[in-house]
Amino acid sequence: MPHFFINSNNISNKIITINDKETLKHLSESLRLSCGEDLKLIDENEIQYETVVFEITKKTIRTKIKKYYPSTRKLNYDLHLVQSVLKPDAQGLLISNATQCGVSKIIPILSDNCAVSKKMLIEKTQKWQKISNEAAKQCERANLAQVECIGDLSVLKEYKNNNILVFAEKYANITLQESLTDVDKTCPIAVVIGPEGGFSEREFEFFKENNYKLISLGELIFKAPNAVVAGISNIVTRL
Repeated sequence: MPHFFINSNNISNKIITINDKETLKHLSESLRLSCGEDLKLIDENEIQYETVVFEITKKTIRTKIKKYYPSTRKLNYDLHLVQSVLKPDAQGLLISNATQCGVSKIIPILSDNCAVSKKMLIEKTQKWQKISNEAAKQCERANLAQVECIGDLSVLKEYKNNNILVFAEKYANITLQESLTDVDKTCPIAVVIGPEGGFSEREFEFFKENNYKLISLGELIFKAPNAVVAGISNIVTRL
């Protein structure tokens, strides 16, 4: 069973009271939780609680804490994904994959070859955040990933140049291993992934002009959601 995020204010005398409507619905209707079952919870301080359910009502679920400890299920540095927005199904899968791989922030951007228009993306961020939160629950992450509002490549100006890793198969100029030698783990690291059709020539020129690291995933060609898994997993393993 996945764990669920709670607020530490809901803990008193080793009893946790769950009253969030969405969590209640998931536990009671989807999982059909019953008294006597074990339930894992985690708070905003990244403390994991192993509990047992002893009371279920329409408005609350109450559990008793059996043991608790700091969760270690997170990266010890900030890894951000800057990704060109994909079509709805692929975008949802990408958000889920990135969250499971440990990124702390997802920044969707509109690129030249983006398959969707900005008009179509109004109010999508909230949906993507829910997808990310569900993935965090499923893989028992210690923290939630933050999904930002739609941006563009100018967001890269906020990162140190040596912490920007652009997956650009066509113009790769450095190996993945070499690209990580001067990464500063005390500052956010940006992983940049393009749309299904790849970045445009104009965008590649932008990368080159700013001396960003252009790296490759090798000879294989990945669909964008899978490129996220391959790219981020390789980075996490090496860092």
